[in-house]
Amino acid sequence: MKNGYNIDLGFDQILDLVRQLPKKEKIRLSKELERDIIDAKLTALLKAFKTDDLDQDTINREVEIVRAELYAKPKGK
Repeated sequence: MKNGYNIDLGFDQILDLVRQLPKKEKIRLSKELERDIIDAKLTALLKAFKTDDLDQDTINREVEIVRAELYAKPKGK
């Protein structure tokens, strides 16, 4: 079981605490924050592209159409 504490800190207080961390811990914190940002952006991106109107059969048909068009083009250099 995990015990948690809720502390109301402002940005400047957090920044002051971070500045007191050793370099190794700052790097670790930076990586964790970066991971959170990437996760949030990826989630938003996936939500933006989510649709029920597109199924695998539709995707396969479109892929085959594009492939046929590409193969039909003359190969010139």
